[in-house]
Amino acid sequence: MAKLGNVYLQITSEDINDSVVATSYPVEEGVPFSDHVQEQPKSISLSGYVLGKDSKQRLQQLRHSMKKGEILSYVGRSILKNVIILSIDDNRTNETANGSAVNIQLQFIRIVNTSWEKVPPKQKTQQKKQTNAGKKQPVDKKKTTAVYHKVKKGDTYWELSRKYGTSIPQLRKWNKYPDRAIPIGVKLRVK
Repeated sequence: MAKLGNVYLQITSEDINDSVVATSYPVEEGVPFSDHVQEQPKSISLSGYVLGKDSKQRLQQLRHSMKKGEILSYVGRSILKNVIILSIDDNRTNETANGSAVNIQLQFIRIVNTSWEKVPPKQKTQQKKQTNAGKKQPVDKKKTTAVYHKVKKGDTYWELSRKYGTSIPQLRKWNKYPDRAIPIGVKLRVK
């Protein structure tokens, strides 16, 4: 009797595969050269049976674990931790009336521990009062009582000051146009 995750199986053989990949580069004459050998993940092939009245449910549970990529442990003739199911082949014949014959391919996976540590949340301390320093301040929308005049040919600061009662220096300050070069059609502030 063997156990894969939480599922009991009747395993008849375990075939463990250990392999490497060697890179090879062709040369013009002679044998290609290799400069690197890389170890491949170990895999194990299980052959056996899933037997019993609940055999279909147990196979379904193994398929669900395979599709989720769930990390399992296997206990049989070998004891393996950190394996995932790569494939499940089941063969239902009249020889196994209360279950099915299975071939299951497992692969060892390597779980990497991170060197990063989770930083505990900072203790709440008295927070500084938030200010609006450096932020754009809202503009008060005060009603302005400014009065504007559209310039016609012949308008001067002297005429506008008499008409609206504003001093000539104040008109010059608000409008920035020289006395003899006030453009026609512009709006001048007069109050």
